[in-house]
Order: sequence, then C-alpha cells, then structure tokens
Amino acid sequence: MSEDTAVSTATESDSAVVAPGEVVSSIRKFVAAEGGSAKVVIQPAGAAGVRLTLVGANGIMGDRVVDSVATAQAVVDAVEGLETADWDRDLTSAADVSPSHWRQMAGWVAGQKRFPRARNRKIVD
Repeated sequence: MSEDTAVSTATESDSAVVAPGEVVSSIRKFVAAEGGSAKVVIQPAGAAGVRLTLVGANGIMGDRVVDSVATAQAVVDAVEGLETADWDRDLTSAADVSPSHWRQMAGWVAGQKRFPRARNRKIVD
C-alpha cells in the first residue's frame, strides 16, 4: 500500500474508519526524523476536529488535525512507533518548544514593541 493512499482500520462498530493518507505520511516522516518513536496526545478541539499533538523522542513537537477521535485513533494505529499518551509531568518536561513555536502561538503580539493600555484598568485599580 502506498503512503499517499488512505489507510483504513476497523472500529468496534465494524465500520471502516479511513485515516487520511497525507496525515499518516507526514506523521511517519516526523516519527522517522525523531529516531523511530514519538508520543501523541489526542485532544478534541471542538468544531475544528481533533488535534494530534506529537512529541518526539528528542522533544521536538508537531501537530496535525483530523475530523474525529475515531480517525485520530486510526492514524495512530497506522503509524509504527507512535504511542498514545496524556499530558503528564514526564511528557511536558520532555517537550521542547522552539522559539518559532512561541512566536507562532503569540500571534500578532510577537512582533510588537509597544502594547495598548489595558482595557480593564479600572477593574484592577
């Protein structure tokens, strides 16, 4: 089976859940770059879908978003060396957030030199 094609896995309800081929391919590349093993935290993200947060053996982080928890589990089952985990002390201390990730998470604030006055100043004073 080619990496570009979709990977299907049977669920408990005997219906086939299809893991998107491009997601499986990119996660396989991530796991290979991290020495063949990585941990994944499956996190529902509301209407956006389900976020797969990856933490490699070297602490490098990555993420992908899929449609449902069943699809996320199918992706995990399709990738060799990928292990599900929860955010615990060991995993959070192993994760190494790069400066580019911090800037990306900060959004528009990352490039600011001056900041607007707090709108809730009257509440704080």
